[in-house]
Amino acid sequence: MSKRILVIQQKMIGDVLASSVICDLLKQKLPDSQVDYVVNDGAIDVVKNHPHIDGLVIFQSHFKKNYGAFYKFLREIRSRRYDIVIDAYGKLESNLITLASGAKVKISYKKWYTSWIYTHLCKPHSERKTPMGLAIENRLLLLEPVLGPSDGFFIKPKIHLSTDEIQKAKELLKTSGVDLSRPLIMIGVLGSSDIKSYPLNYLTTLLEEIIEKTGARLLFNYSPHQEEQVKAYIELCPQEVKNAVYHDFEPGSLRSFLAVLSQCTAYVGNEGGMVNMSKALGLPTFNIFSPWISKKAWDTFNNETRNQAVHLRDYKPELFEGKSKSQLKKESLDLYQEFEPGLIKIELRNFLIREGIPNE
Repeated sequence: MSKRILVIQQKMIGDVLASSVICDLLKQKLPDSQVDYVVNDGAIDVVKNHPHIDGLVIFQSHFKKNYGAFYKFLREIRSRRYDIVIDAYGKLESNLITLASGAKVKISYKKWYTSWIYTHLCKPHSERKTPMGLAIENRLLLLEPVLGPSDGFFIKPKIHLSTDEIQKAKELLKTSGVDLSRPLIMIGVLGSSDIKSYPLNYLTTLLEEIIEKTGARLLFNYSPHQEEQVKAYIELCPQEVKNAVYHDFEPGSLRSFLAVLSQCTAYVGNEGGMVNMSKALGLPTFNIFSPWISKKAWDTFNNETRNQAVHLRDYKPELFEGKSKSQLKKESLDLYQEFEPGLIKIELRNFLIREGIPNE
């Protein structure tokens, strides 16, 4: 008998992409089911054209302030008569969506203050058991009440681009003067905040290493509000770095940017949503974790040579002894200063060689 299933993971982009594996497995195991996915309006592009999502249910940004619109949204959820809700988000909005659904089976993570809402509660793992990493493993736990034990599951998030989107990206790169005969590496130049951004003076050393060893050209990834900071940084870079960077490149929408990213040779830079998108497009990734962020959850698929992550704790564990996450967060800028590029240059060089990114 077919089921109507609602999966909820509103944000952030990396989380929305990671939780899409729930939809993948549901459709693979229950092909006759209707699988809908609740995502924020800002995260649509990473799951657009996904073959295992029957319907995207968009949580609009204004719902957080416009309670009338949110109530109308909840009534619409109720009218769809879902049989199963899988809430991977676990916040107030998704609690209310779950309640409004009227589904007989309601699944989420175990939290004492919301336990009365759900029929099945899953306790997340604290240690990874597979190369997928905790971010994926714990999402697969949510499937157990529906599909049984998740131990045998192995799946990767994927971004699905059309042939037309890829062709337009190639044309955009060409018309923007990007030399596609050379390796093209996407650089996560800044994280979402200062405490998630590898120091720029240290990053310069790594960029010089990349250029010397590969002859690559570089695309800088950053948020629009960081543009002035990035321009100021480029002005301070050595000439060889300036010559390698395409900094006036504007792909437009996130979807267009993803198509451009798919044409890159690799991603190198700060850990964050861009790393997850790069992996979902099959790119090799070398990502640098902030000192206060744990690698356990988001160092996904780390048994593969194509995905490598570095963390200060790997090199100087004594700096982390007896410190809570909140303490590490407060000290992150000072800890970053301890994460000198000399610690990771050899690993970066080996990554570039292993991935066959040549100097031509």
